[in-house]
Amino acid sequence: MTTTTDVRGPEPATSRSRLRIALVDDNEIIRVGLRNMLEVDTSLEVVGEAADGRAAISLIRREQPDVALVDVRMPFADGISVAQDVHEITKVLMLTYSDAPDVIRGALTAGARGYLVHGAFSPSELSAAIRSVAQGGSVLSQAAIDAVHSALASSAPMPDASRHDVYSLSRRELEIMDLIAAGLANGEIAGKLFLAEKTVKNHVNHIFAKLGVTTRSAAVSLWLT
Repeated sequence: MTTTTDVRGPEPATSRSRLRIALVDDNEIIRVGLRNMLEVDTSLEVVGEAADGRAAISLIRREQPDVALVDVRMPFADGISVAQDVHEITKVLMLTYSDAPDVIRGALTAGARGYLVHGAFSPSELSAAIRSVAQGGSVLSQAAIDAVHSALASSAPMPDASRHDVYSLSRRELEIMDLIAAGLANGEIAGKLFLAEKTVKNHVNHIFAKLGVTTRSAAVSLWLT
C-alpha cells in the first residue's frame, strides 16, 4: 500500500472560517490583553505569541498566520525589522504605543499593512482592522495619521512640479494622492472633488501603478518620505 504525506502549508484565509493571528509584544500583560480582546471575536484565532523579534520571525515562518500584530520596540530585533523579514509571509499590522512619524514611515516602508496606536481603538475596531488587513487593505489609526501630518507641517513640502517630475502624476492625480495621504477614503475624495467614486478608484489605480505600489499604506509611506 502506498502512503502519501501532505506537505501543504496553512490554507489561505479565504478557504477557512477563522483568521489565524500571531501576537508579538515583549510585554506579557499587553499580549494577554490582546488575546482576551480577540477571543471575543469567534472569526479570529490566536495561533501563537512571541516576546522578542527573533522569536517572532521564527513563529511567523512556522505558523504562517494570516495577520501578525507586531510591537515596534522589542529585544533582539525591533518590529520594523520583523516586518521587513516576514511581510511576504503574512500581513503585518503594527500595534504599538509609538506615534513617532519616522517610526510610522519606517514600518510602512518595511512592508507593514497598517499601524495602530494603543489607546486609539476599541476591540471591535481592532477586529475590523485585522479583517481589512487580511483582505489586502491598509489601516492607519487617526493618531498615526496625525503624527505624520504634524511632522509634515513643520517641514517644507515637495513642490507639486517636483512630484510630477519624479512620479509623472497628473495634476488631478497629485490632488488625489495628497488626499489619500490625508487619510481620506475613495468615497470621501469623490465628495470633496465632485467626482464619481468609480472615477476616483480609476485614478487611484493609475497612481499606484506610477508609484510602483499595491497598497494605500505603501503609497502614503512613499509620498510622505
